[in-house]
Amino acid sequence: MRFARLFDLTGEVAVVVGGTGVLGGALADALAAAGAAVAIIGRNAGRGTHRAQAIKKAGGRSGFFAADAVSRESLASAHRAITSTLGFPTVLVNAAGGNDPKVTVTPDHRFEDIDLPDWAACFDLNVVGGVLLPCQEFGPGMLQRGKGSVINIASVAAHIPLSRVVTYSAAKAAVLNLTMFLGREWAGKGVRVNSITPGFFPAEQNRKLLFNEDGSPTTRTSSIWAHTPMGRFGKPEELAGATVFLASQASSFITATDIRVDGGFLSQTI
Repeated sequence: MRFARLFDLTGEVAVVVGGTGVLGGALADALAAAGAAVAIIGRNAGRGTHRAQAIKKAGGRSGFFAADAVSRESLASAHRAITSTLGFPTVLVNAAGGNDPKVTVTPDHRFEDIDLPDWAACFDLNVVGGVLLPCQEFGPGMLQRGKGSVINIASVAAHIPLSRVVTYSAAKAAVLNLTMFLGREWAGKGVRVNSITPGFFPAEQNRKLLFNEDGSPTTRTSSIWAHTPMGRFGKPEELAGATVFLASQASSFITATDIRVDGGFLSQTI
């Protein structure tokens, strides 16, 4: 096999759940650039349609399919529409997730003050909608055809619990655990399951923690930069290589594995 062919996704149909977000959209662009037809799933029709149109304008195949990641019925409806328009999904990227101020620890909102419904909602978004339901919906078809790659989006918070975002950290740790479980269970059936651990990439869910209202960096941002050997935030397009690698035949003997794209954050000590 020619080297370039290892990373070629021509003929693949990639589903990006959460493709309407900043990072999910960048992953959708990367998969399309590698040749895959890309189905963008999300709740924001404006952003989803814009992303799909941009991919098509660049010569790719794409479509937006409205769905709520925490609703199996909603995902099933999108699945049927994707299959009828783009084909059978062979790549699944689970990029839905995020933190919520209601479960963030602050001097005025202690860990003991977190309400159980808010805790459960964060787990629903990051674990149920971020891995469980999309895998239950799209996984069986891949298993039946004996071919597929699932890519879950973890976080540095999954490896070490970050200050303040306790619920998000716990939920992302569950994402890593589920990735290893499914990677092991589905390995002999032709479906690989891996995860990517992004470092700090400014996006909708963390912007208020990282920047003040005037756009200046917060104290937390200064701390992050000091703890990141590369001394900066990541750019969304810097997740492209790991995503295409895990989706393609270049990673055909890799499953139940996590790839860190964190600028060295998790290697930093005293």
